Amino acid sequence: MTERDIPDSWSPARARKPDKTIESSQETHAFGIPATGSNSKSVKRQTKNNPEGLPLDSLSEATISLNQIYQKLPRWMQSWVFWLIMLTLIPGSIGFLAVAMLLKLPSAPNCPTIFWPLASSQMRLHCAQLAASKQTVADLLQAINLVKQLPTDHPLRGEADRFLEKWSKDVLVLADESFQAGRLDEAIATARKIPNDVPAYKLVEEQVTKWQSIWSKAEDIYKEAEEELRQQHWQSAFMLSSRLLRVDNKYWASTKYDQLNRLIASAREDGEKLAKAKSLADSGVVDNLLQALKIAESINQESYVYQKAQELIPVFGRKMLELAQKKLDQRDADTALKIVKQIPPNTGLQTEIDDFISLGEAQRSAWIGTIPGLETAISQAQQIDSSRTIFNKAQALIARWQLEIEDVARLEKARALASQGTIGDLAAAISQAQQIPSVNPRASEARQEVNRWQAQVETIQDRPFLDRAEQIALLEDTNSLQAAIAEASQIRNGRALYPEARRRIRTWTAKIQRIQDQPYLDQARELAQSGNLPAAINAAQQIASSGRALAGEAQAAIDDWQGQIQARENWKRAREVALAGTPEALVEAMQLANQVPRRSILRLDANVGIDQWSQQLLDIARLQSQSDVVKAIETANLVPRRSAAYSAAQDQIRAWRQFLNPVPAPTPEIPEVQPSPTTTGQ
Repeated sequence: MTERDIPDSWSPARARKPDKTIESSQETHAFGIPATGSNSKSVKRQTKNNPEGLPLDSLSEATISLNQIYQKLPRWMQSWVFWLIMLTLIPGSIGFLAVAMLLKLPSAPNCPTIFWPLASSQMRLHCAQLAASKQTVADLLQAINLVKQLPTDHPLRGEADRFLEKWSKDVLVLADESFQAGRLDEAIATARKIPNDVPAYKLVEEQVTKWQSIWSKAEDIYKEAEEELRQQHWQSAFMLSSRLLRVDNKYWASTKYDQLNRLIASAREDGEKLAKAKSLADSGVVDNLLQALKIAESINQESYVYQKAQELIPVFGRKMLELAQKKLDQRDADTALKIVKQIPPNTGLQTEIDDFISLGEAQRSAWIGTIPGLETAISQAQQIDSSRTIFNKAQALIARWQLEIEDVARLEKARALASQGTIGDLAAAISQAQQIPSVNPRASEARQEVNRWQAQVETIQDRPFLDRAEQIALLEDTNSLQAAIAEASQIRNGRALYPEARRRIRTWTAKIQRIQDQPYLDQARELAQSGNLPAAINAAQQIASSGRALAGEAQAAIDDWQGQIQARENWKRAREVALAGTPEALVEAMQLANQVPRRSILRLDANVGIDQWSQQLLDIARLQSQSDVVKAIETANLVPRRSAAYSAAQDQIRAWRQFLNPVPAPTPEIPEVQPSPTTTGQ
């Protein structure tokens, strides 16, 4: 209720406690509903405020109805605080939304949904910039296509051209990334997607040409390195690989460079394996050849030396085949067949191996040397087909073995006759064997048998002469020995016992010469024992120069006697030189005395003289030390190592050297003087 609603006659004394109805109406008035029970002015105002012009009773009924509704509301909704908050929040929220809508920027256009023929230039440029900001090839190309359609006289054409150049270079940068990653075709395809009517298109062909040049150069280096690897030039290949580091492409300078280095290392390892295989194969030993084949087979198909290894496999197999052939030529068929059966099939020699085995088995049967063996060999050789390369050789061997069957029959008959051992049977065997022609396969064997049987005949015939000569020589006097020589000399040169007869004759002749020359040698030794060495040498000289049995013994005695004469002369000369008494003379005397042979009787005197002279040399050095120590050391060093004075001379030399170079005495440490407590206190 406002102040003007209060009547002039109202006073506080007349006031009474309002009832609930009046209280409710007042509360309603507080919330904007007119209250009842006021003065006339208030009633008039209330009537005036009633648009419908309702009578007072009706208005009162409406008021009562509203009061009832108000009373039914929750208590918290009856509070004025609630309505105050609501009145504050609702207008504030509406104002905030209004300001926000006013300040909100317009939303960006949805470029994918735009109909480009009707789009503005600004819209094209804006959407192109958005696409280019993604920095992908497709988006950059889309941006270029959107902008390049602007007319040349368009106000935005200058800005558009700058964007076109930038975006074209961005595409080239992305293409270069593909190129650096090793995808040349992708890089070229990406670069050539730039429209040719763009000003920056001239950069495309330049960049593509540059890429192709770099790529071609790298490929050439790589291929050249691969060729060097195939030639097993490891150092050259490595030098070429280092050139990839200078290629202006990360893929070739890193990935392909590492790959090539791994290939070089692998190829070098395989090359070393192959070199080892060659070395083993060159040894010519079957086991080594088999190991060489295994090594060559182990080379991986991807290796650069694989082709070389494959070329060596048949070479190694051929060497094994040659070894088998050598054994077969030596008539060692078992070993030959064992070798050839170990040759692996991948050598490509299987046909030759089969032929070798067929012919080798036939030859092994033929070498048994019997008629059944030869017949078996002929049967095996006849199984070789005419289409095989060894067919002609097999036919030649068949013809040879057929002739050999006839020869074996004659030899078997001759051996049967010779087994009787008599001269007549041996002569018959010789006659039978001589019927074999010299061109037949067994002609050589027949000649050997004939020679053996002929030697048996000659031995039977000549043995009595040699036996009688040995009996005569048993007396070992000159006459008996000469008679034995005469008896043995009846065996003629070329006979079976002739070498044995000549050995016996030489032995008996030497015995005769010893008997004849021994007295002269004994006489010479007697002269030597008496001291007349020159006469002894003259006596023995005739025997030594004769070339007879005692010539060697006489020469040895002469050498010994000449040595004794020389020893005497040396000893005499040594004593004469030592008389001078100088260090030089004493050294020369000791050298002469040392030339006396150890087995000479003068050696003992020479040793005594050397000891005396060495001591004398040491005494001279000691005298020299009184005036010249250096000279004394030089003289003492002349004392021979094995002399009696050598040890004393070395001790003296050490003493003199210590005298010349004394060891400095250690400097005594002076203890540090500590100040006394008394002094410190003062």
